Parts: sequence; C-alpha cells; structure tokens
Amino acid sequence: MVVGDVTTDVVAVLAAPLAFGSDTPGTIRTLPGGQGANTAAWLAWLGRRVTLVGAVGDDDAGRDRLRELTAAGVDCAVRRCPGVPTGVVLVLSQARDRTMVSQRGANLCLDGDDVVDVLTTTTDAGHLHLSGYPLLDAPSRAGGLRALDEARRRGLTTSVDAASAHPLRGAGPERFLTWVAGVDVLLANADEAAVLTGTADPGEAVRHLTRIARHAVVKLGRDGALWCEVGGRLHHADAPTVPVVDSTGAGDAFAAGLLAAWVDGAPPLAAVRHGCALGSRAVTTVGGRPTPPVPGTGPGPGDAERAGTGGPRSTGRAAVPVVVDHGADPSP
Repeated sequence: MVVGDVTTDVVAVLAAPLAFGSDTPGTIRTLPGGQGANTAAWLAWLGRRVTLVGAVGDDDAGRDRLRELTAAGVDCAVRRCPGVPTGVVLVLSQARDRTMVSQRGANLCLDGDDVVDVLTTTTDAGHLHLSGYPLLDAPSRAGGLRALDEARRRGLTTSVDAASAHPLRGAGPERFLTWVAGVDVLLANADEAAVLTGTADPGEAVRHLTRIARHAVVKLGRDGALWCEVGGRLHHADAPTVPVVDSTGAGDAFAAGLLAAWVDGAPPLAAVRHGCALGSRAVTTVGGRPTPPVPGTGPGPGDAERAGTGGPRSTGRAAVPVVVDHGADPSP
C-alpha cells in the first residue's frame, strides 16, 4: 500500500544551461507524476499488487491520472475532491539534476479516513509506504500521520521517503524525525539526509538516522546507495552506469525496487542493489514512470539476479481496488 501525491508533471529537459530572464531551448512533455503515484506504478510494473491512497481534483487532469494508474495495474483508492485542481509540478531537468516548482493542489486534501477504509477492506496488506510530501504541509500532515499510526496498529511494516530537502527545512528536521520515529525503513537522498542530521557525510548521516528508524537508506545518485541497520552495520551498493536522460522519479523507482525485494525477505545489500537497478533504469527515459507502463513487465529473472536478488517474487497478497469519492468539502 502506497500513500502519497498524484500529480501532472510538465517536464522540460533543457538542452543548455538555464538562461535566467531569457530563453532556453529544451524538450517539454506533459506526463503523469507524483512521488506516491510513481512508486506505486513502478511496484505494479514489477508485478506487485499495490493500492495507492491519495487525492486528485474532480477535473480532467485527475480523471486522466487515475485512468493511467489503473492501466498501469495500480488499484486506486484515490479521492476526487471538487473545487480544487489536481496537483501540478513543473520540472526543469538537466543532466543529472532537476528543479521542481510544485502546486500540490488536491494532494493537500489527503484524508486518513481513506487509509483506514482501504486497510479495513484489504485485510491482507503487509506493508505501507508513505511519501514524505504529505507530512511537509500542514493540511495533509494529519492524513500522513494517521496512515503510519493505522499501519502500525494493524501490524504492517512501514517505510517513509523523506521527499525533498528544501520543504524539510521549512517543516523542521527535528519535527519530521519525530513524525517518522519507529518506521521500519527511512529513505532519503544525500541532501535530505544532510538536512535531517546536520552532517554532509552520508555514512554518518545514515547511521544517525538508525536512531530514528530500524533501517535507514541514503541514496547517492551515480554513487549508488547506503543501507544501515540498527547497530551501525553498513551496506553499500553501486549504481549501474547508464546514460542519464532525466532524473525525475529515479528515487521513486529506487524505493519501489528496494521495497519489493525487502518485503520478500531479501537481505539489505540485495534489496539496495535492486533499488539501484530500478532507479538507474528510470533515469534513461523522460518522466517518473516505467516505460512501457504495463503491469508485470518489469525485469526478468536475469535482470533481478544482476540487481542482487533472486527476482521479484509474488507475495500472494491481494489488494481490493477502491475509488473513494466522498464528494465532501475538500477545504483543508
């Protein structure tokens, strides 16, 4: 089960350095996005049964995003909120970096009741992954916190992605760590880990984060990723060398690959290698979703073995598809 944002991404892949106050050549595409939605789509691409809980506007964009997710094999428990737009993100992408301008829109209307509804119906859910974005804005924070609380109460394992460095500073690193204390896996990139821990050394940062979570993972881009267990045991996996087209959604794909392996019982090093393999695949195309977006078309056994696992294995868990349309006032 994934809880998080659903957006429309307007991705501009720049052909030259950004010329502030002037024109820059590039290629612009409008694509489906959102950290939660992307992770769910990659999990479905790996052949996993996954339910996404989130919110979109009752508009054409929201309907398009739900249609795309359903076609990708994601069961959508996504509330349609009248009177607010579906979230939009403008992505400026160049080489190995990207900058985003976000309008969270209906994502601010995330409701913890939606999580409870799905967990009540989907009695065999085993893991809940929360995008950090709902925690970073006050209107959606209660929904994100309730998702974690309800998952723990029902015995699910949990994971959180720290989302983005600048909003983390705004929300307060210490407060964020309080909100995610006790999760099974906490994921952050190097910048986010530095904000959360006050150290720019990824090894020190990932060890510090295990004081908060049972396991901590710091993503290092082209340098792979680190996984630290409680007690300080560190695992490092290299990232495959691939041509980088657009890094949008690479961290979301990484989370999907890592979690798919870990919930199957893969050891930390194998899980982080699987995450690196999927994240590296994501940077070879424009946008944050798998291509082709067809469920069950993920890496074959050979690809998974090279990624460090025996391949994605079905857990046998089923998820009940639900589209929640409360029709209530979505005002935060």
